[in-house]
Formats: sequence, structure tokens, C-alpha cells
Amino acid sequence: MDVVDQKAVDALRFMSIDMIEKAQSGHPGITIDAAPMAYVLWEKFLNFNPEDDKWLNRDRFVLSAGHGSALLYSLLHFNQFDVTLDDIKEFRQLGSKTPGHPEFGHTKGIDATTGPLGPGLGMSVGMALAERHLASIYNKPGYQLFDHYTYALAGDGDLMEGLSQEAINIAGDKKLSKLIVLYDSNDISLDGPLSLSTAENEKERFEAAGWDYVKVTNGNSLEEIQKAIEIAQGTDKPTLIEIKTVIGYNTPDAGTNKVHGAALGAEKVAEARDAYGWEYDPFEYPAEVYDRFNQYVEEKKAAHDEWVKLFEKYGQEYPAEYAQLTGNTLDVADLVDEYQTGDQIATRVASSDVLQQLAKANPQFWGGAADLASSNKTALKDDGNFTPDNYAGRNIYYGVREFGAAAATNGINLHGGSRAYVSTFMVFSDYLKAAIRLAAIQHLPSIFIFTHDSLAVGEDGPTHEPIEQLAMLRTIPNVQVFRPADAHETVEAWKVIVKTTDKPSVLIASRQKLPVLAETKGADVEKGAYIISPAKTQEPDGILLASGSEVALALEVKAKLQKQGDYDIQVVSVPSIERFKEQSAEYQEQVLPTGVRHRLAVEMGNTQAWYQFVGLDGRVVGVDTFGKSGKGPEVVADYGFTVDHVVDVFNKMWEDQN
Repeated sequence: MDVVDQKAVDALRFMSIDMIEKAQSGHPGITIDAAPMAYVLWEKFLNFNPEDDKWLNRDRFVLSAGHGSALLYSLLHFNQFDVTLDDIKEFRQLGSKTPGHPEFGHTKGIDATTGPLGPGLGMSVGMALAERHLASIYNKPGYQLFDHYTYALAGDGDLMEGLSQEAINIAGDKKLSKLIVLYDSNDISLDGPLSLSTAENEKERFEAAGWDYVKVTNGNSLEEIQKAIEIAQGTDKPTLIEIKTVIGYNTPDAGTNKVHGAALGAEKVAEARDAYGWEYDPFEYPAEVYDRFNQYVEEKKAAHDEWVKLFEKYGQEYPAEYAQLTGNTLDVADLVDEYQTGDQIATRVASSDVLQQLAKANPQFWGGAADLASSNKTALKDDGNFTPDNYAGRNIYYGVREFGAAAATNGINLHGGSRAYVSTFMVFSDYLKAAIRLAAIQHLPSIFIFTHDSLAVGEDGPTHEPIEQLAMLRTIPNVQVFRPADAHETVEAWKVIVKTTDKPSVLIASRQKLPVLAETKGADVEKGAYIISPAKTQEPDGILLASGSEVALALEVKAKLQKQGDYDIQVVSVPSIERFKEQSAEYQEQVLPTGVRHRLAVEMGNTQAWYQFVGLDGRVVGVDTFGKSGKGPEVVADYGFTVDHVVDVFNKMWEDQN
């Protein structure tokens, strides 16, 4: 590489410095020391087209160390993405295209939302999984549609997060050879030298996980970085390239944590300009640098245009496959519900039945579990396992790695071309909550299946009986949670889930068998709540609300109350609180008439969410303590989920209010 390439690297550095200085906020250290590796990767290797940022066969780039966003915005600007110099000057300002951390869907060219350290690595693993899977299914003789790399740029902090170990083990086990991680190894974290907190040998760690390892001793050598990437592209394993750098290179505080997370200040910026021999004013960059970037971009556009022609021809020869790759919804036209009233079926089993139907109709549908497929009932029968010998397999065995599995699922859905789900026990949703949150922020249609949903888990006791998890899941913005009452509602919930493309969905399913109810067949689950057993009048004596396994209980309670006192009771099934709250005021009034103050909610979980519906005068039969170990039905009864107890609570409420 020549002097202009070096000047282009320094332009990246000073654009980052300039925008951070103007904002008086940001992380200059990584943007300065990682500029050489980012430049070599983006200009010499990364395939993309700024005019088609959703190109299916583009190389993916995940800035796992998302605090280095200024460097990424600089790359986008110079590489002709829709990030102007004015956008650069608005770094970290309200409403700008250049927010504090990269945001997928907000700025073109961003392949993943990052910032929390670790998930970027996990999502890059998912992207690499998707590339191998789609290539195995959709590539045909003469049509090499999928043949791209996934690159991540990670820092010391990324590799300290526990998620990183889950991610690298998944990638190593699956031999994701087209995944390459550039490790900005500067031995500094926010609080100081890395020696304060870790003495890990990353070479030995990654090799033990089944990765190849390459080391670049001089992070400023463009030639050494280029050679390392070439080596990584030639291996049959994922590769970590450790690139030794000096954080904030050539600044007064270089090599220290002082340059990690704060603007340098005018005086130190001036010293850096002298050290680099950078003679340009802030936000001024030489024409020869723009010309060099433009040269590389034009070459990339040509490769993109050739692929587009190939894809169009592919669509003529393989129209069904083309439609699957370009569509964003799954086919549910043939989804059948043949359950009979009175059958006893766990909703995890009903969900499994739906999964098989969806898989049969949609080759682009796949997923996995955190070592619980047999318990969650989420394996796709006769579809094979995703392994290095069978990348077309549709069952991903993630191992006991809940967070890694969820992050990878987000990566698969970010990649595009397929739709992925992941499953575990509901109580372990704690382990992957951050991934659900990132899915919601990115508007990803990731599907999370959580089974063993309540006290009915029984003998496994309080560690395995979810109490607060359902409430937690319902508080995450832009997430829809479904807890179906029986097999019928499970089918209807899945119909909504597969049509939802702008947010993640959570399906909560029972371990224990539940009665199939006549009233739920064809239920309007899409509206989140509906009258499952209507009252005789417009303003009944009371309303019973329930979700999941407690809906059948509520129906029994109504029957007993009517025998006791000739109450006029309305029973409402609430499979999804979030969707119900999205309905019109008229519909909500129809289901929950405001004039009815006698309201009782029943659910085996934290009570907090239900007070918005029962009001200050209402009651909730729920669980606000941890569970117990014992036979499931006995534990459930011990916590008051019996007809007699719920009837007593309703009668006491009636007495208090009348």
C-alpha cells in the first residue's frame, strides 16, 4: 500500500477525532488505533455496495466494540453511504444519523446494533451460521448465490464478557470458516491496564474452542494486516486475528485509559495533528483521499452488479427458492388445528406440532435450543442437524449456552433470507434477556420459545419455577409475549408470530398437559385478549381475567360462582397483554367494560402487570414469592390456584365492595 492509503487511514482517524471533539463526547482511543485494520478490511476485502445496503451476498461487518462508532461512521462517509459531512458533525446529537453507538435500521451500512460488549460477537456467529446454511440450501450449479464472509471487530472488553466464550464455542463447533474476528488488542480497558482484571491467553483460548489464530505484531502495518486476513480466508476454521495496537496511538495519552472514553481536548488534538503531520483543519480532508476511497468502491459496485444479474437469472430458473429468499413472511395457509375438545395436551407439544407444519411449508424456517430441544419440543423432525457435514440441517444444537444461542438467532435474522427461533426453559430467559432487548431495539422478528412456564414444574423447585420472568418479558418495549391457554390458542398465537416482521415474539408454553377448550377454537388471539365466556348482560357482576393454564381454572370458577350466587360473570382470556393494549379503546371497552369494578385476574406469576386491568378495587391471584419443590399439582394447589380458593377471593372482593 502507498502513501495515499496511509493518508486515508489518517483521514479516518481525524474524522473520528473531529466528530468526538465537536460533540465533546465519545471514545477516541479505539477509533485511532483500529483505523489501520478497519481501512484494510473495508477497502481491500469487504464486499458491499453503498447503493444496496441490503444486498444478500454482501460481506457482513459487525463493530462488536460499538463504542468505536465514530470510526464506523467515518468509514460509511468515505465509502459513499448516506452519511454526509453534516451528519458527521452531528455525532451523538439528538435525531442524528450518527448516534452514540451503531444502530441497525437507523443508519445505512450498519449491519447490527452494538454497544453492550459481547453481543456483537454473538450476532456475527449467527450471520456466519446463516451464510453456511443458505449456501447449502439455495446455491445451485452455476449459481453461487451465497459465498461471503462475516467480519467482526472486537476489543478486550468484548472478549472478557461471558457471552464471548459461548459465541466462540458455537462457532468453533460448527467450523464457521467464513467468520473472521479482528481483535483490537491494546491491553487497556476503561478502568486501566488489562492486567488489573485478566491474564487470559487469547491464542490458547480460541484454539481450544476450535479456531485458527493469527497475530499481527504491528497494528499500524497495513501490509501485515492484509496478509493476516488473507491467511484467515484460507483456513477451514473461524479465525481470530489478534492485532497488537496502542490505544490512542500518537496522542499525548496514548497507551492509557485516559484516551478510552472522553474527548481529547483542543490542546491534545493539536499535539496529535503535529505527531501525524496532519495539516488539515477540522472536517477538512484531501481530495486524493476521497478519490482513493471512490476507486475501491467502484470496484465493489461492479462485483455487486454481476451478482444481481446472476440472482435475476436464478429467479427465472428457481422461482420458488427466489420467493423464499426475497419474502419476509412465512406461509401459514395450510396450518391446521385438529385438536378435539377434552383432549389433554401440553402447549409445548401443541407448539411442536405447529413447528413441524411450518417447517414443511417453509424451507427458510429453522432454529435450535440451548440443549433442551427434547424438553422444549422444538426439534424439527426429519430435517437433520446443522453440522459441518450438513449445513443444510435445520436443527441447531447450541449446547447449554442460552445467551450465545439467542445472540446467534438475532444474527441469523439480521442476515436475512431465513427466519430463526430459539428455545429454553422459561426461568432461563434471565440468561438471555439482553438478547431479547437487542432484538426489540433492532426490530428483529426473532422468535423465543420458553417452556416449563410456571409452578407446575413441581419437583425441580424454586430455581426452576418462573415467577418474575413473565413480568420481566412484558416490560421490554417492542416485544410481544404470548401465553396461550391451550392447543387452540397455541395455533392461533403462532399464526400471529409468523406474520410479525418488525419485533421479536415470545411464546410461553406449559410443561403439563392442559385441557383443550371448546371456546378457544379459532380464538382472536391477534387482539391479545377476548371474551372466552360472555356474561348475560352488558355490565356483568364481575370479570375474571386469566392467561395460559389458568384460563381453564377461571372457567371452572365462573361455573361455581354462578351456582353459589347466580353471579353474572364474564371470563376474558388474555394470551398477550401487549397486543391487547394496542387495540382500539372501543374494543378494550367491549372486553373490559369500565363500569365493572369487580375484576379478578388469575395467573401463576408476578401480579404486577394485572393491576392495570383490575384497578385499585380489583384482586389478583398470583405469585409474588419464590416457588417450592413438590409434585406439580400439589405445589399449584398450595399457592392457591384451586377453584375453591379463587372463588373465596372473588367473594371476599364482592363483600368488600358492596
